[in-house]
Amino acid sequence: MKNVFALLKENFENLHLIWKLSLYNIKAQYANHYLGILWAILMPAAQVGVFYVIFGLGLRGDRGDVQNVPFLVYLITGIFAFGFIQGCINSASNAISSQIGLVTKMKFPSSILLSMSIANNVVTFMIMSFIVLVISVVNSYSEPLHYLVWFYFMFATIIFAYSIALIMSSLIILIRDIKNVQANVMRMFFFITPIFWEVEGRPPIMETIVAFNPFAYLLMTFRYAMIFDGPAFYGGVSDHIFFWSITLFLFFIGVQVHYRYKDRLVDYL
Repeated sequence: MKNVFALLKENFENLHLIWKLSLYNIKAQYANHYLGILWAILMPAAQVGVFYVIFGLGLRGDRGDVQNVPFLVYLITGIFAFGFIQGCINSASNAISSQIGLVTKMKFPSSILLSMSIANNVVTFMIMSFIVLVISVVNSYSEPLHYLVWFYFMFATIIFAYSIALIMSSLIILIRDIKNVQANVMRMFFFITPIFWEVEGRPPIMETIVAFNPFAYLLMTFRYAMIFDGPAFYGGVSDHIFFWSITLFLFFIGVQVHYRYKDRLVDYL
């Protein structure tokens, strides 16, 4: 528990620095682009277009809406939410390796590099969420109070992504093959998470996969908050317990891995 408190203290004491540097990184990233940060929206929007042509106009046939929501809106929320989760995990996992010189040559808390990477994704996702919010409000898809669950989705996603990144940021440096393994695992989750397909009407095995898929839990939480006219929260008590059990387990493992190797990573380069 000592390492857990040390990690939390390190991040809370540097919250201002994390936010300031993340905004600087975003400005630097899009500094020489005519469309600037709009590219953060255009790229997933293009992906939505491709998948809509393939599945919405092709493979789905005449299935119609999903829980009284047009399939295009269902697809947009899936692409946006999964892209945010994936972006947080991938960027935070590579945060230390991409800034290894900063960590080894000066006294810089490496854990806040993970937080900065996630903060970058939070800023761009807020723009995407606003687009979804406008679509939902104009079409009265969800109850106004349900939109508050968005904050729970953000909190859960940040903790989940940070927990995985604590482990992966060290392993990627210790074992170079891990980076390729992570890329393939994320690709697998992309297809077994209901982004462009709905759970209803699928074989029982798919329902089981979704039930034990933390990415599906987060993605559906976002949809229930933003576009579905039903319960404010996705799933039952068992779904919440399972997700947070997995997340907290990964967090505690990640803290131990991070503190065990954070001062020795340069030896593995």
